[in-house]
Amino acid sequence: MAIERMVAHSSGIIGLPLRLLAREVYGKLVAKVGPEAVALHTGEERIVPQGARYHVCTVEAMPAHADVAFVAIDEVQLASDFERGHVFTDRMLHLRGREETLLLGAATMQPMVEQLLPGATITSRPRMSQLTYEGQKKLSRLPRRSAVVTFSVNDVYAIAELVRRQKGGAAVVMGSLSPRTRNAQVELFQNGDVDHLIATDAIGMGLNLDVDHVAFAAEKKFDGFQHRRLTAAELAQIAGRAGRHTRDGTFGVTGRVSPFEDELVEQLECHVFQPVKMLQWRNRMLDFSSYGDLIASLEVAPSQPGLTKALPASDVQALELLYKDRDIQRRADSSDCLRLLWDVCQVPDYRKIAPANHAELIGVLFQQLEERGTLSNDWLTAQIAYADRIDGDIDTLANRIAHIRTWTFVANKKGWLDEPLLWQEKTRAVEDRLSDALHERLTKRFIDRRTSVLMKRLREKAMLEAEITPAGDVLVEGQHVGQLQGFRFAPDVSAEGNDAKAIHAAAQKVLSVEFENRSEKIAGAANDQFLLSGDGILRWQGAPIAKLVAGDVVLKPRLMVLADEGLSGVALENVQSRINLWLSNHINLLLQPLVDLSTVEELEGIAKGLAFQLVENLGILDRRSVSEDVRSLDQDARASLRKFGVRFGAYHIYIPALLKPAPSTMLVMMWALHNGGLDQEGIQDVPALSASGRTSIPINEAIAPQLYKTVGFGVYGKRAVRIDILERLADLIRPLLSWRPTEEAPEPPEGAVERGFTVTVAMTSLLGCAGEDFSTILKSLGYRVERRRIEPEQPAEKPAETEAAAPVEGETAVAEAVDAEDKSGDASADADTSPQEAAPADAVVEAGAEEAKAEADSEPEEQWLEIWRPGGRGDRRPQRSGQRNAKPGQKDARGKGGKRGGPRNQDGGHKGQDRSRNNDKGRGKPRDQASRKPEKVADPDSPFAALAALKANLDKGK
Repeated sequence: MAIERMVAHSSGIIGLPLRLLAREVYGKLVAKVGPEAVALHTGEERIVPQGARYHVCTVEAMPAHADVAFVAIDEVQLASDFERGHVFTDRMLHLRGREETLLLGAATMQPMVEQLLPGATITSRPRMSQLTYEGQKKLSRLPRRSAVVTFSVNDVYAIAELVRRQKGGAAVVMGSLSPRTRNAQVELFQNGDVDHLIATDAIGMGLNLDVDHVAFAAEKKFDGFQHRRLTAAELAQIAGRAGRHTRDGTFGVTGRVSPFEDELVEQLECHVFQPVKMLQWRNRMLDFSSYGDLIASLEVAPSQPGLTKALPASDVQALELLYKDRDIQRRADSSDCLRLLWDVCQVPDYRKIAPANHAELIGVLFQQLEERGTLSNDWLTAQIAYADRIDGDIDTLANRIAHIRTWTFVANKKGWLDEPLLWQEKTRAVEDRLSDALHERLTKRFIDRRTSVLMKRLREKAMLEAEITPAGDVLVEGQHVGQLQGFRFAPDVSAEGNDAKAIHAAAQKVLSVEFENRSEKIAGAANDQFLLSGDGILRWQGAPIAKLVAGDVVLKPRLMVLADEGLSGVALENVQSRINLWLSNHINLLLQPLVDLSTVEELEGIAKGLAFQLVENLGILDRRSVSEDVRSLDQDARASLRKFGVRFGAYHIYIPALLKPAPSTMLVMMWALHNGGLDQEGIQDVPALSASGRTSIPINEAIAPQLYKTVGFGVYGKRAVRIDILERLADLIRPLLSWRPTEEAPEPPEGAVERGFTVTVAMTSLLGCAGEDFSTILKSLGYRVERRRIEPEQPAEKPAETEAAAPVEGETAVAEAVDAEDKSGDASADADTSPQEAAPADAVVEAGAEEAKAEADSEPEEQWLEIWRPGGRGDRRPQRSGQRNAKPGQKDARGKGGKRGGPRNQDGGHKGQDRSRNNDKGRGKPRDQASRKPEKVADPDSPFAALAALKANLDKGK
């Protein structure tokens, strides 16, 4: 009505409480009378065409005097506000139109208007719609087109986050937002992109919204002086946003606020409130003669009843703080300078940091204006550049907008800048960029764009369009709502909500068609389009379509189709038939020997029993567990089993073809399906051992030993060893155990000793381990160890070099063998054993020579020799049956007359043995010394007798 009344006059001015509302009214007037006739005056924006007849202002920007035909002031009940009330009161009392003055406000102002403005005509316009209280509701149960009101920025953010998760998004309106950002957020709500608005009491005035329900998430606010509960009139101002014109509205509280009292509800519903009894007032007749006079004029109390002196506003606080500075006192020594200082104090504190910070900024402005008359361009450029950045979060951008609003206000002050229009454009452009960036951040954080689009289409009762991309993305109205994985639809978690059923229903329409198409393609797919991964999932062209499950027997697992209910009937049968055929072919291809053994009929008796056990144990049997059966097999039966790829090893009976990576992976899954499932430890890692090239590895104790065995690794102590490598180890040990000296080959091979063997480098290199780990493996294979202490050599008087004795009988072959090893340079000891056990032959000889030169009373280090022998007869011994006994007439490897394990003398000889012969052949002593204490003589069974002889030969050579 005010707009219509104003354009009916020749000129007019209207004052509005908000810059946002001033912009809205300016747009309406422009639409009516054209832009050349309308001017806009706010603290931060000025649009003043020449010849403008109608002026739209914020109340603070209204002139103290105006020669116009019409004056209107909106929301005059704000005259009771502690912070801004004195401005509204001043305009009510002193600004008049020549022809008409119109005051707009709540009915609570009627008594004060009648008291202060006698003769005013009061016209009431009652609300045309009903406002109803709906009590307390949780945020999740709020209806569409609801506004949630709270009074803290942090609360606004928290509620908006919650609504986004539950409802898809919300628009945000706060007083700290720039008008451009606020309008953009309101537009999201108005056009239906979102159904909820989270706001402070900034929506209480100046915003015309299509809100059906207002929910209070708080009822107390900080008004600049204290935290207090909103009055009934203030609550009504906000609740009144619900319902417009003839459309009824509702209001209530959220779960965080106690339900309103019945008396308060009645006031809000019936619009009956306590009238305003006092207006804020400040003297407008200021005395600039001196600072003291100015303060005194500001402290003048009102003379009219119904008015009260306003509390010191931000401009008065800034003045008092600034005047404590002596430089400011010096500069404001005249009436004009004091007037300029007061004018500068009118700059609003948009930043809201602290009064002292605001006063400091104002002081800089005053100093420059007092010195130069205008502000420095360089200084102003630096200040604007500080805010001209669009990076950062919501709070950072909001702070920059507050900063730039200060300079926008300064740029619009008449006479403060050399080129005001240029700076107005610059500051406006920066504020617009920041506002757009802030709107983008708010939208990104608090609105799920996909959900808002879908909800809007659902409200329009339109059929939702769905499609599936080649990558399997399911789109509804162009928005991603899930992923099709094989025959299963995985909805996007963020797509869940109240309307999830409608979205899923639209998606299912396109999914059912896609299921039919995919089932036809799978039915005709080639085998190479399928892949069974180590986790038991069958994939077709990369999409999971089935899962491996246990069958009645280990060798016959099944595939279970992974599909939603949309795949059924003939389509499901086609898919199941095709994958069953593929699995059968896949098992036959990888595990052909096992499959043949499980169905063969030509085997009989023990051979058939061994075949059954091989199938049950997935192709690997410990030979010791079936040693009696193996002995009973004749050559024909063995040959029959070998036709199926069965190998009879020294330690295992196995099928080498199954030790390859692909068969091993399949066997692991088959074993796991019947022994704890596919999610147990090692299912993914153990099959990789087959392709790793490792001959042995440290075991993971969390992994079942049988799982290692399934891929061809036997567990022995703390290591797992490939079973085919164990057979190669047996090939190394077998000739050492069966060796006997002959005329053609009198020299023993490396490691052969006394019907046993010592560990060689070839053995440890083959297994990739040594020391205690290697010993544990040998013991697990059935070997026993004999540790023999090697007695240190005793120093003796040097005989004549020409009378060196020859070695005793039986030592020559060993000595020659050591000598041969010395020449070949082949070390026979393992790298991890002790030096006494592992020194090569040349090192032993050299050590013996050095010991002969040492002092007679030196303490020699103890030396030990480990000799390994089979622990018993049978299949544990890796030797052929034809080599178990020495040839007739062949001398025993230990020397003539040697006995195993008999008691020995200190020198290593057997008790009771005649050593007189050895006196002539032992260490080269003269015969006339035979009456002395008998010389220690090396045991002819020991290879170290030969070493002693070599030492004597070295001494002789010297």
